[in-house]
Amino acid sequence: MLTILGFAMIATFLVLIMLKKMSPIAALVLIPALFCVFVGKGGKLGDYVIDGVTGLAPTAAMLMFAIVYFGVMIDVGLFDPVVRGILRFCKADPLRIVVGTAVLAAIVSLDGDGSTTFMITVSAMYPLYKRLKMSLVVMTGVAAMANGVMNTLPWGGPTARAATALKVDASDIFVPMIPALAMGLLFVMVLAYVLGRRERARLGVLTLDEVLVEETETVLVGAGATARAEGSGTGGDPADEAAGDGFQGLDPDRPTLRPKLYWFNALLTVVLLTAMIMEWLPIPVLFLLGAALALTVNFPHMPDQKARIAAHAENVLNVSGMVFAAAVFTGVLQGTGMVDHMAEWLVDNVPDGMGPHMALVTGVLSIPLTYFMSNDGFYFGVLPVLAEAGHAHGVSSLEIARASIAGQPLHMSSPLVPAVYVLVGMAKVEFGDHTRFVVKWAALTSLVVLGSALLFGIV
Repeated sequence: MLTILGFAMIATFLVLIMLKKMSPIAALVLIPALFCVFVGKGGKLGDYVIDGVTGLAPTAAMLMFAIVYFGVMIDVGLFDPVVRGILRFCKADPLRIVVGTAVLAAIVSLDGDGSTTFMITVSAMYPLYKRLKMSLVVMTGVAAMANGVMNTLPWGGPTARAATALKVDASDIFVPMIPALAMGLLFVMVLAYVLGRRERARLGVLTLDEVLVEETETVLVGAGATARAEGSGTGGDPADEAAGDGFQGLDPDRPTLRPKLYWFNALLTVVLLTAMIMEWLPIPVLFLLGAALALTVNFPHMPDQKARIAAHAENVLNVSGMVFAAAVFTGVLQGTGMVDHMAEWLVDNVPDGMGPHMALVTGVLSIPLTYFMSNDGFYFGVLPVLAEAGHAHGVSSLEIARASIAGQPLHMSSPLVPAVYVLVGMAKVEFGDHTRFVVKWAALTSLVVLGSALLFGIV
């Protein structure tokens, strides 16, 4: 019964948000609460929610201060050179813009943190998509898939979890998987090219003379240049117009720029990312310290600091609120035992004849399971069971571990991944629209990774 209710709860949630019958926050809270009552454990709902909130509180804190930190870095102009480089490559061509999105997301993903990747990618690309009226779900989908493939880096999380759960070396999992992961990333780039061609065909405006291109590049650097781009001649303040467009941060003449502090901010960011990768301190603490230092140095006057915090308050509230709402969902799933019963049911229903092919079974199961479960739940709860089943048929733990990371391209768009709310929130995309667009392509990317691993004899 718990197995059926678990799948029913997840299906109900996905259907309601994709049909836009409920907001994600409301669905994440109310649906699990209702199913908790159905299970007969309504009296323990409070305990489940507190457990879920306790587990996700560090993540929420990390996201809150990471948004403030990178918001300040965007304000002061740290990423403007990246934006200009992308713009020079894209030249107002939808095809190049989509491919540029995939490339940028993949490069920034090297830091191992999805939230950071999405904040930088959306900040750089959103003005282009907005001004050219391109599909924003294409941007979020391509960014999520590129980050999903790169999320398998040893310091990204899943590989480390698999290594810990099965007591193997993370490098022994990741290094042999590089060819398969490269094929997955190549597939994302090819998909970006195809989607870009579709956007180019839909929009129809493909070529501009060099003068117009240069003017467009200048305009696209900031949504605040709306009046000049449209030739409206309103003469309004660029910062005010940027706020009206719902996107602040890349106006080349914005008063928050700190060119004299560029190398300080660059060094601070490098040190912060290095400390995160080397695990010198917990990530929430690092971003808390980084945000405080960035605000103090770049905006020493209290009113300016308050203005910067207020400018990013909407993103902070949206993302942290979504994370705590997701805590209700995960708390009920785990507290009632639904997630355990679902995993056991899936493992028990693997045909006996598939025993010698448990690596393939693990790879296939990782695609839906890491979407419907947290990485911790899958790698520490399900993976050891799959590995034991594999051992009985002579399949090594390393093969099982390698196959288990194949589902990460889809996992990064899971409603249980806090970073995805940073992505859709900053891009102003409905979560249901993002889900409807990305699931099929992300699942296909995961299958490409798994198929390549089989073809190359990695698993």
